[in-house]
Amino acid sequence: MNIALFGFGNVGRSFVKLLERQRAVYPFRVVAIHTAHHGTAYDLRGVSADTPFGPAAASAGEFLDKANAEVAVEITSLSPHDGEPAISHIREAFARGIHVITANKGPIAHAYRELRNEASFRQLLFRFESTVMDGTPVFNLVRHNLPGLTINGFSAVFNSTTQVILEKLREGLPLAEGVRAAQELGIAETDASFDTDGWDSAAKAAALANVLMDAGVTPLQVDRTGIGHLTPHALANLEGNTQRVALVARGWSTANGVQLSVKPELLHLDDPLARLQGTSNLLQIDTDCMGTLGILEFNPTVEQTAYGLFTDLVDIARSI
Repeated sequence: MNIALFGFGNVGRSFVKLLERQRAVYPFRVVAIHTAHHGTAYDLRGVSADTPFGPAAASAGEFLDKANAEVAVEITSLSPHDGEPAISHIREAFARGIHVITANKGPIAHAYRELRNEASFRQLLFRFESTVMDGTPVFNLVRHNLPGLTINGFSAVFNSTTQVILEKLREGLPLAEGVRAAQELGIAETDASFDTDGWDSAAKAAALANVLMDAGVTPLQVDRTGIGHLTPHALANLEGNTQRVALVARGWSTANGVQLSVKPELLHLDDPLARLQGTSNLLQIDTDCMGTLGILEFNPTVEQTAYGLFTDLVDIARSI
Protein backbone atom coordinates (compact mmCIF):
# COMPACT_ATOMS: atom_id res chain seq x y z
CA MET A 1 0.00 0.00 0.00
CA ASN A 2 1.44 3.37 -1.08
CA ILE A 3 1.20 6.40 1.22
CA ALA A 4 1.51 10.15 0.67
CA LEU A 5 2.44 12.38 3.61
CA PHE A 6 1.45 15.98 4.17
CA GLY A 7 4.10 17.22 6.60
CA PHE A 8 7.38 15.71 7.71
CA GLY A 9 8.33 16.79 11.21
CA ASN A 10 9.29 14.62 14.17
CA VAL A 11 6.17 12.43 13.85
CA GLY A 12 6.63 11.96 10.12
CA ARG A 13 10.22 10.84 10.49
CA SER A 14 9.28 8.40 13.24
CA PHE A 15 6.43 7.08 11.09
CA VAL A 16 8.71 6.43 8.09
CA LYS A 17 11.22 4.62 10.30
CA LEU A 18 8.44 2.53 11.87
CA LEU A 19 7.15 1.47 8.45
CA GLU A 20 10.67 0.44 7.45
CA ARG A 21 10.93 -1.78 10.54
CA GLN A 22 7.49 -3.32 9.93
CA ARG A 23 7.77 -3.84 6.17
CA ALA A 24 8.46 -7.59 6.31
CA VAL A 25 4.97 -8.13 7.74
CA TYR A 26 3.14 -4.99 6.61
CA PRO A 27 4.08 -3.96 3.05
CA PHE A 28 3.40 -0.25 3.42
CA ARG A 29 5.64 2.43 1.94
CA VAL A 30 5.67 6.20 1.84
CA VAL A 31 6.08 7.20 -1.81
CA ALA A 32 5.66 10.97 -1.55
CA ILE A 33 6.04 13.77 1.02
CA HIS A 34 4.84 17.35 0.68
CA THR A 35 5.97 20.04 3.13
CA ALA A 36 5.47 23.76 3.49
CA HIS A 37 9.15 24.54 4.08
CA HIS A 38 11.36 21.78 2.62
CA GLY A 39 9.65 21.11 -0.70
CA THR A 40 8.30 17.86 -2.09
CA ALA A 41 9.81 14.38 -2.46
CA TYR A 42 8.69 11.43 -4.60
CA ASP A 43 10.09 7.91 -4.82
CA LEU A 44 7.92 4.96 -5.84
CA ARG A 45 10.49 2.61 -4.27
CA GLY A 46 9.80 4.23 -0.91
CA VAL A 47 10.87 7.54 0.58
CA SER A 48 13.33 7.26 3.47
CA ALA A 49 14.02 9.69 6.27
CA ASP A 50 17.06 10.85 4.26
CA THR A 51 15.42 11.29 0.86
CA PRO A 52 16.27 14.73 -0.60
CA PHE A 53 13.43 17.16 -1.33
CA GLY A 54 12.87 18.90 -4.64
CA PRO A 55 10.79 21.97 -5.48
CA ALA A 56 7.42 22.12 -3.77
CA ALA A 57 4.39 20.91 -5.70
CA ALA A 58 2.24 23.83 -6.83
CA SER A 59 -0.80 22.54 -4.94
CA ALA A 60 -2.05 19.70 -2.78
CA GLY A 61 -3.98 18.38 -5.76
CA GLU A 62 -0.89 18.31 -7.98
CA PHE A 63 1.05 16.54 -5.23
CA LEU A 64 -1.60 13.83 -4.84
CA ASP A 65 -1.98 13.36 -8.60
CA LYS A 66 1.74 12.71 -8.96
CA ALA A 67 2.04 10.64 -5.78
CA ASN A 68 -0.46 8.01 -6.96
CA ALA A 69 -1.02 6.89 -3.37
CA GLU A 70 -3.85 4.85 -1.87
CA VAL A 71 -3.71 6.56 1.54
CA ALA A 72 -2.92 10.16 2.45
CA VAL A 73 -1.59 10.94 5.94
CA GLU A 74 -2.08 14.51 7.23
CA ILE A 75 0.52 15.45 9.84
CA THR A 76 1.05 19.16 9.27
CA SER A 77 1.14 21.63 12.16
CA LEU A 78 -2.03 22.45 14.07
CA SER A 79 -4.01 25.56 13.11
CA PRO A 80 -6.47 25.73 16.03
CA HIS A 81 -8.41 28.70 14.68
CA ASP A 82 -9.62 27.12 11.42
CA GLY A 83 -8.00 23.69 10.87
CA GLU A 84 -6.43 24.76 7.59
CA PRO A 85 -4.69 23.83 5.37
CA ALA A 86 -5.22 20.32 6.75
CA ILE A 87 -8.96 20.31 6.01
CA SER A 88 -8.31 21.24 2.39
CA HIS A 89 -5.62 18.56 2.09
CA ILE A 90 -8.12 15.93 3.29
CA ARG A 91 -10.80 17.11 0.88
CA GLU A 92 -8.35 17.00 -2.03
CA ALA A 93 -7.55 13.39 -1.10
CA PHE A 94 -11.24 12.42 -0.86
CA ALA A 95 -11.89 14.01 -4.26
CA ARG A 96 -9.31 11.61 -5.74
CA GLY A 97 -10.67 8.50 -4.06
CA ILE A 98 -7.85 8.35 -1.49
CA HIS A 99 -8.37 7.11 2.08
CA VAL A 100 -7.15 9.50 4.79
CA ILE A 101 -5.45 9.27 8.18
CA THR A 102 -4.73 12.37 10.23
CA ALA A 103 -2.82 13.07 13.41
CA ASN A 104 -3.71 16.74 12.97
CA LYS A 105 -6.54 17.46 15.39
CA GLY A 106 -7.62 20.61 13.57
CA PRO A 107 -9.83 18.89 10.95
CA ILE A 108 -11.58 16.77 13.60
CA ALA A 109 -12.06 19.81 15.83
CA HIS A 110 -13.41 22.05 13.05
CA ALA A 111 -15.01 19.91 10.36
CA TYR A 112 -15.45 16.33 11.57
CA ARG A 113 -19.10 15.96 10.66
CA GLU A 114 -18.61 17.25 7.12
CA LEU A 115 -15.46 15.20 6.50
CA ARG A 116 -17.04 12.05 7.95
CA ASN A 117 -20.06 12.46 5.68
CA GLU A 118 -17.92 13.13 2.62
CA ALA A 119 -15.80 10.03 3.28
CA SER A 120 -18.94 7.94 3.71
CA PHE A 121 -20.49 9.32 0.51
CA ARG A 122 -17.35 8.45 -1.46
CA GLN A 123 -17.02 5.05 0.30
CA LEU A 124 -13.63 6.00 1.71
CA LEU A 125 -12.11 5.39 5.14
CA PHE A 126 -11.19 8.25 7.47
CA ARG A 127 -9.13 7.53 10.59
CA PHE A 128 -7.69 9.85 13.27
CA GLU A 129 -6.59 7.84 16.32
CA SER A 130 -3.46 9.95 16.92
CA THR A 131 -5.28 13.27 17.24
CA VAL A 132 -6.01 13.24 20.98
CA MET A 133 -3.77 10.85 22.95
CA ASP A 134 -0.91 9.99 20.63
CA GLY A 135 -1.22 6.29 19.77
CA THR A 136 -3.33 5.34 22.78
CA PRO A 137 -6.65 3.82 21.61
CA VAL A 138 -9.51 6.20 22.28
CA PHE A 139 -11.71 6.36 19.20
CA ASN A 140 -10.93 2.77 18.22
CA LEU A 141 -11.72 1.63 21.76
CA VAL A 142 -15.18 3.17 21.54
CA ARG A 143 -15.76 2.12 17.92
CA HIS A 144 -14.80 -1.53 18.37
CA ASN A 145 -15.49 -2.32 22.03
CA LEU A 146 -18.26 -0.13 23.42
CA PRO A 147 -21.37 -0.72 21.28
CA GLY A 148 -24.60 0.98 22.25
CA LEU A 149 -22.89 3.18 24.83
CA THR A 150 -23.81 6.83 25.42
CA ILE A 151 -20.99 9.14 26.46
CA ASN A 152 -22.28 11.91 28.71
CA GLY A 153 -19.04 13.75 29.27
CA PHE A 154 -15.30 13.58 29.84
CA SER A 155 -12.46 15.13 31.82
CA ALA A 156 -8.84 15.01 30.80
CA VAL A 157 -5.30 16.22 31.18
CA PHE A 158 -3.92 15.61 27.73
CA ASN A 159 -1.40 18.33 26.93
CA SER A 160 2.03 16.96 27.73
CA THR A 161 3.77 20.28 27.12
CA THR A 162 1.87 22.01 29.93
CA GLN A 163 2.64 19.08 32.22
CA VAL A 164 6.36 19.62 31.56
CA ILE A 165 6.03 23.39 32.03
CA LEU A 166 4.22 23.05 35.35
CA GLU A 167 6.94 20.70 36.62
CA LYS A 168 9.60 23.28 35.71
CA LEU A 169 7.62 26.01 37.48
CA ARG A 170 7.54 23.81 40.60
CA GLU A 171 11.33 23.62 40.37
CA GLY A 172 11.44 27.42 40.45
CA LEU A 173 12.24 27.86 36.75
CA PRO A 174 10.46 30.36 34.49
CA LEU A 175 7.80 29.33 32.00
CA ALA A 176 10.22 29.79 29.08
CA GLU A 177 12.44 27.05 30.51
CA GLY A 178 9.48 24.68 30.59
CA VAL A 179 8.66 25.48 26.98
CA ARG A 180 12.28 24.82 26.01
CA ALA A 181 12.26 21.47 27.81
CA ALA A 182 9.08 20.42 25.97
CA GLN A 183 10.59 21.49 22.65
CA GLU A 184 13.71 19.43 23.35
CA LEU A 185 11.44 16.42 23.94
CA GLY A 186 9.80 17.09 20.56
CA ILE A 187 6.30 17.29 22.08
CA ALA A 188 5.52 21.02 21.87
CA GLU A 189 3.37 22.43 19.09
CA THR A 190 5.29 24.30 16.37
CA ASP A 191 3.89 27.45 17.97
CA ALA A 192 4.24 26.66 21.68
CA SER A 193 1.67 29.32 22.59
CA PHE A 194 -0.95 26.89 21.27
CA ASP A 195 0.03 24.72 24.26
CA THR A 196 0.39 27.42 26.91
CA ASP A 197 -2.75 29.31 25.84
CA GLY A 198 -4.84 26.13 25.90
CA TRP A 199 -5.55 25.91 22.15
CA ASP A 200 -4.14 22.39 21.79
CA SER A 201 -6.32 21.13 24.64
CA ALA A 202 -9.32 23.03 23.26
CA ALA A 203 -8.85 21.38 19.86
CA LYS A 204 -8.57 17.95 21.48
CA ALA A 205 -11.68 18.59 23.57
CA ALA A 206 -13.63 19.68 20.49
CA ALA A 207 -12.40 16.63 18.57
CA LEU A 208 -13.48 14.28 21.37
CA ALA A 209 -16.87 15.95 21.67
CA ASN A 210 -17.44 15.88 17.91
CA VAL A 211 -16.60 12.21 17.48
CA LEU A 212 -17.88 10.71 20.73
CA MET A 213 -20.82 13.04 21.45
CA ASP A 214 -21.74 14.34 17.96
CA ALA A 215 -21.34 17.86 19.32
CA GLY A 216 -20.67 19.78 16.10
CA VAL A 217 -18.47 22.32 17.94
CA THR A 218 -15.13 24.00 17.22
CA PRO A 219 -12.26 25.06 19.51
CA LEU A 220 -13.55 28.61 19.27
CA GLN A 221 -16.55 27.56 21.36
CA VAL A 222 -14.45 26.19 24.23
CA ASP A 223 -14.33 28.25 27.44
CA ARG A 224 -10.53 28.48 27.42
CA THR A 225 -7.88 29.76 29.83
CA GLY A 226 -4.21 28.81 29.52
CA ILE A 227 -1.29 28.66 31.96
CA GLY A 228 0.83 31.46 30.47
CA HIS A 229 0.12 33.75 33.42
CA LEU A 230 1.53 31.35 36.03
CA THR A 231 4.88 31.93 37.75
CA PRO A 232 6.83 29.70 40.15
CA HIS A 233 5.81 31.91 43.07
CA ALA A 234 2.11 31.96 42.13
CA LEU A 235 2.06 28.20 41.58
CA ALA A 236 3.72 27.50 44.95
CA ASN A 237 1.19 29.70 46.74
CA LEU A 238 -1.70 27.91 45.04
CA GLU A 239 -0.64 24.32 45.50
CA GLY A 240 0.64 23.87 49.04
CA ASN A 241 1.14 20.26 50.16
CA THR A 242 -2.18 18.67 49.24
CA GLN A 243 -3.17 20.23 45.93
CA ARG A 244 -1.84 20.33 42.39
CA VAL A 245 -2.58 22.59 39.40
CA ALA A 246 -3.24 20.95 36.03
CA LEU A 247 -4.63 22.19 32.73
CA VAL A 248 -7.92 20.27 32.65
CA ALA A 249 -10.26 19.83 29.68
CA ARG A 250 -13.89 18.99 30.38
CA GLY A 251 -16.94 18.27 28.29
CA TRP A 252 -20.50 17.61 29.42
CA SER A 253 -23.95 17.23 27.92
CA THR A 254 -26.60 19.83 28.70
CA ALA A 255 -30.11 20.55 27.46
CA ASN A 256 -28.53 23.13 25.13
CA GLY A 257 -25.85 20.84 23.71
CA VAL A 258 -22.32 19.89 24.68
CA GLN A 259 -20.37 22.42 26.76
CA LEU A 260 -16.57 22.46 26.84
CA SER A 261 -13.94 24.09 29.02
CA VAL A 262 -10.14 24.14 29.24
CA LYS A 263 -8.56 25.87 32.23
CA PRO A 264 -5.96 25.40 34.97
CA GLU A 265 -7.68 23.79 37.94
CA LEU A 266 -6.50 23.34 41.50
CA LEU A 267 -7.04 19.64 42.18
CA HIS A 268 -6.72 17.67 45.40
CA LEU A 269 -4.00 15.03 45.23
CA ASP A 270 -6.69 12.36 45.62
CA ASP A 271 -7.89 13.26 42.11
CA PRO A 272 -6.28 10.98 39.47
CA LEU A 273 -5.88 14.00 37.18
CA ALA A 274 -3.60 15.57 39.80
CA ARG A 275 -1.22 12.63 40.10
CA LEU A 276 0.20 12.53 36.57
CA GLN A 277 3.98 12.63 36.22
CA GLY A 278 6.22 13.65 33.35
CA THR A 279 4.38 13.76 30.01
CA SER A 280 1.71 11.27 31.08
CA ASN A 281 -1.93 11.95 30.17
CA LEU A 282 -5.29 10.74 31.44
CA LEU A 283 -8.74 10.78 29.86
CA GLN A 284 -11.82 9.91 31.94
CA ILE A 285 -15.02 9.16 30.00
CA ASP A 286 -18.40 9.29 31.73
CA THR A 287 -20.84 6.77 30.26
CA ASP A 288 -24.38 5.50 30.82
CA CYS A 289 -23.57 1.77 30.92
CA MET A 290 -19.98 1.52 32.15
CA GLY A 291 -19.72 4.35 34.66
CA THR A 292 -16.45 6.25 34.31
CA LEU A 293 -13.69 4.72 32.20
CA GLY A 294 -10.08 5.87 32.43
CA ILE A 295 -7.52 5.80 29.62
CA LEU A 296 -3.98 6.44 30.86
CA GLU A 297 -0.78 6.78 28.84
CA PHE A 298 2.62 6.91 30.49
CA ASN A 299 5.15 9.43 29.18
CA PRO A 300 4.27 9.36 25.46
CA THR A 301 6.71 10.50 22.80
CA VAL A 302 6.45 11.06 19.05
CA GLU A 303 6.98 7.31 18.60
CA GLN A 304 3.57 6.66 20.14
CA THR A 305 1.97 9.18 17.77
CA ALA A 306 3.64 7.45 14.84
CA TYR A 307 2.35 4.12 16.08
CA GLY A 308 -1.17 5.53 16.21
CA LEU A 309 -0.84 6.39 12.51
CA PHE A 310 0.38 2.85 11.89
CA THR A 311 -2.61 1.28 13.66
CA ASP A 312 -4.96 3.38 11.54
CA LEU A 313 -3.10 2.26 8.42
CA VAL A 314 -3.43 -1.40 9.41
CA ASP A 315 -7.13 -0.83 10.10
CA ILE A 316 -7.63 0.63 6.62
CA ALA A 317 -5.67 -2.20 4.98
CA ARG A 318 -7.84 -4.79 6.72
CA SER A 319 -11.06 -3.00 5.79
CA ILE A 320 -10.63 -2.47 2.05
